[in-house]
Amino acid sequence: MKMETALVLITTSFPISGDGSEAAGGFVADIAEALAVHQPVRVVAPGPRQASESWCEGVEVYRFAAPERPLSTLKPWRPADLSALARVLRSGLAAARSAVQAGPCSHILALWALPSGHWARQLSKETGVPYSVWTLGSDIWQLGRVPVIRSHLRRVLRDARHCYSDGLQLADDTARIGGREVSFLPSTRRIHTRRTQPLRQAPPYRLLFLGRWHPNKGIDLLLTALALLTDSDWSRIETVLVCGGGPMQSLVEGAVARLQSEGRPVQLRGYLAKADAENVISHSDFLVIPSRVESIPVVFSDAMKLGCPVISMPVGDLKDLLTRWRVGLLAAEVNASQLAITISNALVTGTCPFAQDIPLVARAFDEQEIAARLLSETGP
Repeated sequence: MKMETALVLITTSFPISGDGSEAAGGFVADIAEALAVHQPVRVVAPGPRQASESWCEGVEVYRFAAPERPLSTLKPWRPADLSALARVLRSGLAAARSAVQAGPCSHILALWALPSGHWARQLSKETGVPYSVWTLGSDIWQLGRVPVIRSHLRRVLRDARHCYSDGLQLADDTARIGGREVSFLPSTRRIHTRRTQPLRQAPPYRLLFLGRWHPNKGIDLLLTALALLTDSDWSRIETVLVCGGGPMQSLVEGAVARLQSEGRPVQLRGYLAKADAENVISHSDFLVIPSRVESIPVVFSDAMKLGCPVISMPVGDLKDLLTRWRVGLLAAEVNASQLAITISNALVTGTCPFAQDIPLVARAFDEQEIAARLLSETGP
């Protein structure tokens, strides 16, 4: 019986079957499953030991032994970490070679540039099978700063058939390093919830913050902005739900308590499981993203898929996305007073102006659409 031609996907981010976690790599598993609907996929991924397993129908996983710590945290100038990195490089290349040699192979897709792209490039030289690379910010903005690694990164990018980046600015920065065209291709996760409660067409509206309570995520800016809202603004708000956790917990709890003491309808919840997060987004009218630093947070694509407009600071790719598509309101500057003005404007504008563009953006972040594009560009 003739074996079907497979796509080999090499990654350092993939869940461990049966561990019950939603950890890094959930997106990679989602995209592998979406690709496998059309073509068999052999995934090369880290694990506690070298092994092979069936992930689901059409997806076989070839594990290479890797430490429990994320590879990005290993420091090559530390002898113990250098030794661990060397073992991972050998083990990963061996597992990738096994996957490529397991049967007919049309293409190798590396997620992400290093070390996955390094392995893909080596195997492409050995077998003649073309490879493509999908980059993350850590590839370009961290590893790309180290001169020797930057030179090798350039070679990995240059020799790839296609090169993708999961951010708009990241694509430009990757293109500068690789000296080649780089396409934006977002990483996203599969949504299992459908919106059952429509956006409200008139006030009072339901607002949501969902994320880490960390300065980068701007939770303090949001809470200060809420304190600046007028009684007229609050008459247009049914509730503000603040979900998450992190190092600013005491500040968040104190600010929320003060707002509640003034009769403001602010509710506080901790971290939410993925299903619960999807549920609260699907019952919200606006998701607030008050980040000081951001690329494209996964909560943004979740909101698009669940039909929820956003109120955002003008940072990173969010500024470009909300300028290009009308899927929410953008603050003029990154500060609490401008965020308060933007929230107030959203309460007056309402949700109706965003109904047309949100489905278009949601489609750009759909894993089936991403898989279809990859197959059209990397298929046999």
